[in-house]
Amino acid sequence: MDNQKRNRLLAVLFVGVLMAALDIAIVGPALPTIRNYFNVDDRAVTWLFTTYVFFNLIGTPLMAKLSDLWGRRSVYLADIILFALGSLIVASAPSFAIVLLGRAIQGLGSGGIFPVASAVIGDTFPPEKRGGALGLIGAVFGLAFIVGPIIGGLLLLAHWRWLFAINLPIALAVLLVAPPLLPNIPLQNRRPFDWTGMWVLALMLSFLTYGLTQINTAHFWASVTGLRVWPSLALALLLLPLFIFLERRAADPVLDLRLFASRQLSLASLLSFGAGLGESGVIFIPALAVAAFAVSDSNASFLLMPVVLALAVGAPVSGRMLDKVGSKVVIMSGASLLTIGILLLSFFPQSWIIFFSAGVLMGLGLSALLGAPIRYIMLNEAPAEERAAAQALITIFTGVGQLTSGALVGAIAASFGGGVTGYSSAYGVLGLVTLVMILLAAGLKSRAAELATIAQSAVTPPAVQHPDKITELASPSISGKL
Repeated sequence: MDNQKRNRLLAVLFVGVLMAALDIAIVGPALPTIRNYFNVDDRAVTWLFTTYVFFNLIGTPLMAKLSDLWGRRSVYLADIILFALGSLIVASAPSFAIVLLGRAIQGLGSGGIFPVASAVIGDTFPPEKRGGALGLIGAVFGLAFIVGPIIGGLLLLAHWRWLFAINLPIALAVLLVAPPLLPNIPLQNRRPFDWTGMWVLALMLSFLTYGLTQINTAHFWASVTGLRVWPSLALALLLLPLFIFLERRAADPVLDLRLFASRQLSLASLLSFGAGLGESGVIFIPALAVAAFAVSDSNASFLLMPVVLALAVGAPVSGRMLDKVGSKVVIMSGASLLTIGILLLSFFPQSWIIFFSAGVLMGLGLSALLGAPIRYIMLNEAPAEERAAAQALITIFTGVGQLTSGALVGAIAASFGGGVTGYSSAYGVLGLVTLVMILLAAGLKSRAAELATIAQSAVTPPAVQHPDKITELASPSISGKL
């Protein structure tokens, strides 16, 4: 694949990921309108997000594993079709229940778009250019949260249904352009899909998602001991050993637990969970601004702009730095910047200058944790036949961290009385978490060891890595031409 074709492929992946990311950013401004249109309460309308997040978590390991088995092209295009179908259902929904059905289908499709796109980069880009490509894809999320509310506001002037209908022409363009560009090298002699493991994983994630989203942070202990929370969390915990038992005995597990035998991959997974927790520092910035500076709720949301701009700028920069200095330096730098930003908010919550400075530092830090660097590790360390499944691990651990963080930070803030004192205390605890992330990052491979791993994977025949796999794009002869 020449450079021109590879750039076209990257543009296609960029548009697909942007479409899915925009759908999260543009829905927020429309929540009151949708609530009033269907005459539902505030608790019901939050299921627009909860349904999407849950099916996104389910779709991630499912679609990633299918792409490892059936090839990237067919699964990526299927994800785009599912997302478009879900968008069409929401845009034409006669009732709120049908809206949620459409959101479920959207979430299922979007779950595979990012991990499969990341795996495609691993299949088609040479190692020295993977960081930059991943960084560009990672910048999509910052860009989406910059332009998403603007696009959402403009489309709302016509009707809230246009927020979802706008996805249809974008999806059609991707479906027309993508097929000749996407690689499609399916696994030969495919083993039966691990449906038992997939169903148990789906149940475990469903109980975990429901339990965590039902926690009332203002009355944390009362809600945790209530019937909406602890039974779901207990069931999720009980299903974990069953899932491990099944995956160890599956002929082709949906999540290969042998990946955790690698210290590098285990650290990457823990860092992903920590990144999800760290993201809560951004989520609660508007609440802190309301308490510290007495701004209105609507104006407080604009105070996230320094974070989002820093994230959009930092993602491609951190991606390019990966190709120069390696993942360890980039991730340690990102975790350090995030820690400094969070602790500044903890110690100096009522200074405007420090408030904005902390936001920029947090955005730059998250750009090195939520974007390319951890996915870069997975591409380098995971076998080619498990490349997408390894990317799915990143999404799952980050998603669980995000779900946990909202309850954790909200509970800490409430336990200290809320307001400035409550949120500054919560940021203090969160700073301790990010300090642990710096220590974890210190255990990653040095750049020299990372380059040695990349070189070894480039010369190891795919047949040795997996006797049933044909991975022409990973072979030395092809990778040399890239």
